[in-house]
Amino acid sequence: MFGVQSAKYQRLNVSSSSLNSESIPLENLEAASPSAQHYEIPEIEPVKKSWKFWEKQPPRARIITLGEQTFGLEPNIVQNQKYSVITFIPSVLYEQFKYFLNLYFLLVALSQLIKELQIGYIITYFGPLIFVLEVTMLKEAYDDYIRYCRDQEANSQKYERLTESGTKKVRSSQLKVGDLIIIEKNCKVPADCVLLRTSEESGTCFIRTDQLDGETDWKVRIAVATSQKKPSNHSLLDESATIYAEKPNKDIHSFIGTIRWNYSSGDHIDPLNVENTLWMNTVVVSDAVLGLIVYTGKDTKAGLNTNFVSTKMGLVDLEINQLSKILASVTLALSITMVALDGFRGLWYIYVFRFLILFSSIIPISLRVNLDMGKTFYSYQIMRDKNIPDTIVRTSTIPEELGRIDYLLSDKTGTLTKNGKNIFIVEMELQKLHIGTEIFDSNCTQDVFSHIYNALSPTTGRNVFYQKDPIVSQRVKDIVAALALCHTVTPITDEKGDTSYQAASPDEIAIVRWTSLVGLKLVFRDLDYIRLDFNGITLEYKILESFPFTSELKRMGIILQDTKSKVITFYQKGADSIMSAIVSHTDWLEDACSNMANEGLRTLVFGRKVLSPEHYEEFQEQFKIAKTALKKRAESIQSVISTYLERDLELLGLTGVEDKLQDNVKLTLQLLRQAGIKIWMLTGDKIETARCIAISSKLVERYQPIHQITKVKNVQQAFEELDNVRLLVDPCLIIDGKSLQFYLDHLPQEFISLALSIPVVVCSRCNPTQKSDIVKLIKNSTDKRTCAIGDGGNDVSMIQSAHVGIGLVGKEGMQASLAADFSITTFSHLNRLLLWHGRNSYKRSAKLAHFVIHRG
Repeated sequence: MFGVQSAKYQRLNVSSSSLNSESIPLENLEAASPSAQHYEIPEIEPVKKSWKFWEKQPPRARIITLGEQTFGLEPNIVQNQKYSVITFIPSVLYEQFKYFLNLYFLLVALSQLIKELQIGYIITYFGPLIFVLEVTMLKEAYDDYIRYCRDQEANSQKYERLTESGTKKVRSSQLKVGDLIIIEKNCKVPADCVLLRTSEESGTCFIRTDQLDGETDWKVRIAVATSQKKPSNHSLLDESATIYAEKPNKDIHSFIGTIRWNYSSGDHIDPLNVENTLWMNTVVVSDAVLGLIVYTGKDTKAGLNTNFVSTKMGLVDLEINQLSKILASVTLALSITMVALDGFRGLWYIYVFRFLILFSSIIPISLRVNLDMGKTFYSYQIMRDKNIPDTIVRTSTIPEELGRIDYLLSDKTGTLTKNGKNIFIVEMELQKLHIGTEIFDSNCTQDVFSHIYNALSPTTGRNVFYQKDPIVSQRVKDIVAALALCHTVTPITDEKGDTSYQAASPDEIAIVRWTSLVGLKLVFRDLDYIRLDFNGITLEYKILESFPFTSELKRMGIILQDTKSKVITFYQKGADSIMSAIVSHTDWLEDACSNMANEGLRTLVFGRKVLSPEHYEEFQEQFKIAKTALKKRAESIQSVISTYLERDLELLGLTGVEDKLQDNVKLTLQLLRQAGIKIWMLTGDKIETARCIAISSKLVERYQPIHQITKVKNVQQAFEELDNVRLLVDPCLIIDGKSLQFYLDHLPQEFISLALSIPVVVCSRCNPTQKSDIVKLIKNSTDKRTCAIGDGGNDVSMIQSAHVGIGLVGKEGMQASLAADFSITTFSHLNRLLLWHGRNSYKRSAKLAHFVIHRG
């Protein structure tokens, strides 16, 4: 198997596989996997044959045989080239001559091939035109060659594939649907896969999806129950199984499929959903996993969310193009007037053309050459500016566009906020802990340690230095214990003894790190137990039940039993809007949450409830019934939890977590707003996260009204929400991804007309396609110029759709930077790029055009 540093994948190897293991106990796996009852494989529509061989067949659902390659589907290749050897010259010529200015110069030059129309030397007409075309074609050829080299590098990575004759190394482009591949830790998934086995006994693994959807939270994925229970990877090759996968689509948050295992005693079917998948461009951050490829190339989620790149032309060029049409009309009118004054005698139509050629100097052919040379100079100045080091100009034809931006659409993670150096991306920090009577900030770790020491240490022999009010100390200990226990974090210790954390949320990582700083350290966690350590004192808890966080519930909970005292406790945390109705004694909660929100902190409310053994047994009985319900299972489960657990919880405290902003983000946004640029933030993160960053970055002013639009399900509700926004003065609009999609599908013009009129718009839970669609909708609804900035692969479509695309060189990768027109290293460089270089480039090109046209 390849090492982590090689960043390669391995086809299933019979002789040696690090995932091979003995029989694995999986008591908890079947509960985690979806029920297999009454699942049947849907019928697949037959292929409709057509004599129109050039028409591409629409995507279809597919049946895949386990371990057998399926042919006739999209090849697993990365292809970012704009041209081929055959299409290069015609495509470049079309791109150049589809604009009137270039076409006008071409027609004037061609006219000199007619003897009766010849005026002067023919080289004076063709020379400048050929020079401009040569420079353009050489630049396009070079840029496309660089893209070709990058594609070849990605497609030529070697993988080991198992065949009947043994294993052999093949290019990644030769991977097919049906192949079984092993993906190592910290490696990118090469195609869309179904997760069959993991190295963990629980059958779970963590993946990072920031390059796909922009979300910074790690996602938990669950292996198919039947395949995870197999004794080894090799045993899967002896199985007879078929996989049904729905037709390829753009939705990265859903998947419908089944896997049928054929046994002599009868078939067994496992249902498949998005929790069983590994999408292309995600990164496995747990140990090695085994996947079955179901979609390749353009059929993958990443491929379907990638847009075709069109050639960009600046507004200055378009305006000059329009001016050229006006001047051409003037020359035509003058030519006809001159012939008319002579009475249309003789070969008057020849004279009209000769006059047209004589007057063609009104639109000097040197205009194009001078403007292109000016653009090259502006680009050189940008890249040589020491105030914005390492800035790269990848599209040198639109530097003037930087000075005419009206709408800036920005990603959040890694763009406004910092990227960490570790695998876990976003740098976050617990800033405040509020317990009602006391407030602790990030500088009070020693004080918090003293309280915990006072509560946990024996009374005799206690250090006088740590003496505290016992009541306050107990409250501090209770809330810190809740922080250290109510989460999904798993500690991982490497060979050097260093501990890192895996979790489904960056907030949880920040909170657990903070509890470690104050002395209460998470040292162990598996499916059954959590173990904490404080100054040599071990606290162990048995996990009885766990209720994961969902965006609909906005809370998570866990039931634990202290292994020493046998006390059963239900801990819960969640958004203040939800928890305020669940916990008791909330007189101080609303004001505390409001104050933290104004500081841009993301708040979480913590509560607990001690359960008697009888109460817990009654809950367990009803909970088991709800979990086996065939209809409305989710509603039944939530009803039991609400009835038996979520009533009269003791309010423990409130935390405030902060995303660390990039340097000078607040100043940059302030200057851009003062320059008249309206700023939109498009992010894949939760709506609460987006709101907090908008506040902390000062994208939203202190007293600016904020209106949130969520869960829009019908047209009437959609109109009501828009009317509510209109009632506010200069509001900030925050909208979630599902509501945004509803507006894009049903009321695009109504939504965009309102959104364009307000100063700030924040879109959360955006997928790459939605980001691109928003940019296109703005472009189609107004003649204003748009600029998109991002640093991840999920931002590429948005960057390419905007008039100007700016990519940040982030620790997530180079995808956004390579796809952008301009590449910068930090968000604060945007000020000088737009407000200095952009404005200067525009003013210089405008003056140059005036001078050349006036000079003739």
